[in-house]
Amino acid sequence: MRGLLISDFNIENLSAYLKRDKNLPAVDFVSISYGEVFQTLLDEKAPGWSGDPDFVVAWTRPEGVLAAFRDLLSCSRVRDQDLDREVDAYAAALLGATKRTRAMFAPTWVIPPFHQTQGLLDLAPSGGVARALMRINARLLESLAGAPTIYPLWADKWIQLGGPSAFNYRLWYLGKIPFSNEVFKAAARDIKAALRGLNGQAKKIVILDLDDILWGGLVGDTGWEGLTLGGHDSAGEALVDFQRELQALTKRGILLAIVSKNEESTALEAITKHPEMVLRLDDFAGWRINWGDKAENVVNLMAELNLGLDSAVFIDDSPVERARVREALPQLLVPEWPLDKRLYPQALLSLDCFDSPSVTEEDRQRSSMSVVDRKRKESKIHVGDLGDWLATLKTIVRVEELNQVNLSRAAQLLNKTNQMNLATRRMSEAEFEAWAKEKTRKAWTFRVSDRFGDSGLTGILTMEIDGSRARIVDFVLSCRVMGRKIEEAMLHVATSGARSAGVYELYANYRETPKNKPCYDFFARSGLTCRGGSMFVWDAAQPYPLDSAVRLVCDDSVMSLKTSAKTNPSHLLTKTDPSQQKGNSASLTHG
Repeated sequence: MRGLLISDFNIENLSAYLKRDKNLPAVDFVSISYGEVFQTLLDEKAPGWSGDPDFVVAWTRPEGVLAAFRDLLSCSRVRDQDLDREVDAYAAALLGATKRTRAMFAPTWVIPPFHQTQGLLDLAPSGGVARALMRINARLLESLAGAPTIYPLWADKWIQLGGPSAFNYRLWYLGKIPFSNEVFKAAARDIKAALRGLNGQAKKIVILDLDDILWGGLVGDTGWEGLTLGGHDSAGEALVDFQRELQALTKRGILLAIVSKNEESTALEAITKHPEMVLRLDDFAGWRINWGDKAENVVNLMAELNLGLDSAVFIDDSPVERARVREALPQLLVPEWPLDKRLYPQALLSLDCFDSPSVTEEDRQRSSMSVVDRKRKESKIHVGDLGDWLATLKTIVRVEELNQVNLSRAAQLLNKTNQMNLATRRMSEAEFEAWAKEKTRKAWTFRVSDRFGDSGLTGILTMEIDGSRARIVDFVLSCRVMGRKIEEAMLHVATSGARSAGVYELYANYRETPKNKPCYDFFARSGLTCRGGSMFVWDAAQPYPLDSAVRLVCDDSVMSLKTSAKTNPSHLLTKTDPSQQKGNSASLTHG
């Protein structure tokens, strides 16, 4: 990746740390614009933009870009309106520059502690430097709120991590470097984590041991009554807090799972019965509790959950088990873990692998959706034939055009999905919205529900008219609903849309990545004709069959499907008339 650093101080050290950091994504080139903040932000022809940066960091000192704040530091009287006006001008410059890059990072303003030496006057309504700093940061955040490609970063955290020597006065006078190396290291780490989140590389699941991880002691030896958890015990209290932090992750869309060497019935009894357990069975997407090899259990569990190994974090108290999993499965993140249980919450909170640009309602519900999916799979055991089982799910797929309500989740799905992803394009919300607005393009979203619950927005289909042909550009489906005939329903919508557009042929170009072979395998068995190994073609005059286990519900805004319903009434019903649907549960309802 290529970056641009814009600052009013010497920021070479941050550039060095970004390029040397071995964690993904690799930053190959960083250009620096030092001392020309407004000139660079406002002028698209400024030298810094010639490198076509993938990301920009605009890190400034408040006194370097706000004349009113500089006056305040010299004890001059400054009106709040003057501060607000200058902050707004700076924010406008940042916003104007966002169209030249995929991501703009704007660290909050901080000042050295020697500027805050007025005692009671630091927070005074008039002239209080600390109060003014809070005001300008709040104003900046408010001005940038809602901009889809600009991300404020909390610089105060970096200062705290830098400790008493975070501000290096000697370096400032020698080279105009205001911060110590520890501050720049913390900043580089957060920026890299943010880039991973934007690129869909954040971790999606935490796999946990049980004994001496979720509780203290060996449940097989002591029974659940003898475990250390909660109560008037420092380690027990810390373990309860550790579980609370894990549960908080589930509210951000991170799944939890268990891989433990134990008797399953004994371990599950502890989770169910121990009164101090914060996490219960419904908090876990799945588990492997047996005496088998943990690396093998991890592989099987991740396959069951349809997740790639590189999306997991493995937490275990045993150095031997950590080494085994780390060596056998290098794709996993296996952090070192403290011996002291009182440090568990801190160890979890220090992980920088869960960063995400936003949290959608689907994220908040992902844990419960995964539990529902686990129960759905358990029901499959009792139904031998796959087709019979799919019919029992009573699956409903709701199709909507891309709009302001579903844009955030759709962009997130586009950037995070790897397996069922035809082109693996990565685009910001603004880029995706602008792309889809072109007259020759269509973008649909798919929400899936069944008798077990709502899986949320789990699919994206985009199409572009190319003369007398239509091209499927994006074919994206969450791993949570793969293999349930949703893929076929999406192709059914694609062919209907192509026929509505009056083209003679629909085609899809598969772009291979290390992770999207499931997408190729689906298209290879889909019935589309394969040309040249990576192009799949369908005669648009022919409707693509919709499986009887799926019922399509079409939003009124999806005009192309209304048209296609007239030309293919046997597969697309415009009304939910029971007499029309008898014996054919494959239908389209306009909601």
